[in-house]
Amino acid sequence: MKKIIIIGFLIAFTFAAKAQEFFKPEKMVETGVYYYPEAWNPDQWDRDFKKMADMGFEFTHMAEFAWAQMEPAEGNFDFKWLDKAVELAAKHNLKVIMCTSSATPPVWLVRKYPEVLIELQSGQTAQHGTRTHGSFSSPKYREMTTKMVAAMAKHYGNDKRIWGWQIDNEPSHYGAYDYSPAAQISFRNWLQKKYKTIDNLNNAWGTAFWSGVYTTFDQIEIPNKLRMNAGPASTTSLVDFKRFFADECAGFISMQYNTLRENVSKSQFVTTNFMHIHTDVDPWRNKDLDFISYTMYPVAGYSKGLGDQGFRLGDPWRISWANDFFRPLKGVTGVMELQPGQVNWGTYNPLPYPGAIHAWLWNAFAGGLDFVCSYRFRQPLFGSEQFHYGMVGTDGVTELFGGQQYSRFMKEIRELRKLYKPNVSMPAEFATRKTALLFNPDNVWETEIQPQTYKWNEINHITRYYSSLKSLCVPVDIVGEDRDLSAYPVVVAPAYQLVDKDLIAKWKKYVENGGQLILTCRTGLKDRNGHFFEAPWADAIAGLIGAKIPMYDEMSSETKANVTFNGEKYCWNTWGDILEPYFGTETWATYADQFYAGKASVVHRRVGKGSVTYIGTDTENGKLEKEILKKTFEAAGITTNEQPEGVMVNWRDGFWVAINYSSTKVSINIPTNAKIILGSKDLDIAGVVIWQ
Repeated sequence: MKKIIIIGFLIAFTFAAKAQEFFKPEKMVETGVYYYPEAWNPDQWDRDFKKMADMGFEFTHMAEFAWAQMEPAEGNFDFKWLDKAVELAAKHNLKVIMCTSSATPPVWLVRKYPEVLIELQSGQTAQHGTRTHGSFSSPKYREMTTKMVAAMAKHYGNDKRIWGWQIDNEPSHYGAYDYSPAAQISFRNWLQKKYKTIDNLNNAWGTAFWSGVYTTFDQIEIPNKLRMNAGPASTTSLVDFKRFFADECAGFISMQYNTLRENVSKSQFVTTNFMHIHTDVDPWRNKDLDFISYTMYPVAGYSKGLGDQGFRLGDPWRISWANDFFRPLKGVTGVMELQPGQVNWGTYNPLPYPGAIHAWLWNAFAGGLDFVCSYRFRQPLFGSEQFHYGMVGTDGVTELFGGQQYSRFMKEIRELRKLYKPNVSMPAEFATRKTALLFNPDNVWETEIQPQTYKWNEINHITRYYSSLKSLCVPVDIVGEDRDLSAYPVVVAPAYQLVDKDLIAKWKKYVENGGQLILTCRTGLKDRNGHFFEAPWADAIAGLIGAKIPMYDEMSSETKANVTFNGEKYCWNTWGDILEPYFGTETWATYADQFYAGKASVVHRRVGKGSVTYIGTDTENGKLEKEILKKTFEAAGITTNEQPEGVMVNWRDGFWVAINYSSTKVSINIPTNAKIILGSKDLDIAGVVIWQ
């Protein structure tokens, strides 16, 4: 297995090498901040850039919402004002990330060419006065975007002050989908390209159900649940629409990437920033980007976190998840927007806990990021984000608490750079637990459409396993099915509902060669079209896991059931696969009640040189799942390093970093021969400790 791990590492290193050319390893991480010169008095620009540099920032970020200023009339481009901003940034030794402005088409464009606007699910056409309202499918919008991007690229493509490019901004429609005539045409073309014949589509969509048969592709409409009194006859049609929409977004980004690459220097990188968890687009579809980056706001009213102050700290796993999701594609990533303080758009917008922003910055560093950028430098005086904090407040000069924590972090990074040593190897005990978490957005989309119980949430299920792995001090790569799994001693595939024979064979080969495979409930139920197999329930994986799954159960909202493992009971409510193990398969956990009490909940089986563990129950707090993960690692002879709840520990570039996301002070074990560089083993709330 060690030989295989080395080969896999070399493959991953090859991907990383090209992207890494844009960054100096000895810098480890560089820090920047968004700036909107178009929103401020030009007489203040020099003062603002000087303040950025004085605070320790190394780059700034411009222009992603400035299409109207750059092209005030069709074909009339004006870069003089932006040239001045770039000049002043360079004066203060700030590199620039230049951004294409496709998220905010100017009013002249949408008035002259209204076909560029998306159509909402309600049938209403989007209005000017917002953002991301241009249709990815509109030929005219793509034409106008390409002209704008080409003009920017030709103007700045060989400007050495420009470090790199960001395409668009958080490309998506923020949970909305496009039902415009252009999208309708493009969807039909996408279907015809995928299925070739209408018979193939009818078979894949199961249109025999409810007399939904089509005779030509021209008859197909984008499935719109608002116009369906009884829901869609074909759930596959809805999944296909989500796949299509993700492809349209990826195509829109690739179009801009190709335009940039035709005109800009090879020394300038090209990326974009996706939201850190995605349900409407798929960042991995943009494999042509030099690398992908992400947006992260840990505290915006959607997370309770841990304990009474968790809502001010965010989920312990959230930043680490983004690091491990975006980094593996090219071996490089960065956070393009990291929360600077209070925001304005959450369900409620609490103050982050004192020190939380500092902790988030170190969490980003620990995940191997090459840059950290914050949105934004100045708190706006007008517009829809007035209450959104910046590095400085409404007077333009007073450092807010977020700005103070960024300054502190940047001073600490400069000190840490003095201790940097190139080519430091990952500690052996850390490397031997490296785990791949297998992810496919199709599973998310399909279970969103048919959750079967209102309590099922695919992302929550997946991140529960991810969080448990990180609490055991396990390095994780979140990867797709195309990845060579032999590089990972352990692979976890949570709720992997859509499978085919090739994937099952790949899993089997991985295990036979010595890998430890962990599968969870709802895995292997359907084919890629979302059809049940014409076979016994979950028969596709029965031979692999060494057990039948004759039935599954869900509880009412009031009922709490239990599973017994190692003499302890664990509560569950959402989903439970009832397992019947074959001869030779071990039963690790059983149901403690209901009419199937005593039946298996978790099974484990040796296969070749490796093993398969199947966890059939989804618990409310993930404690059972964590204990099973621990036992699986132990059974394979792999040590783990369990941390107190809420503590994240990572290694990078020769440094260990631990962060406390819990609402209480905790102490962690640090080797007696370790050199503590920052903090102490006694971690306050939002505390950070770094050691070698």
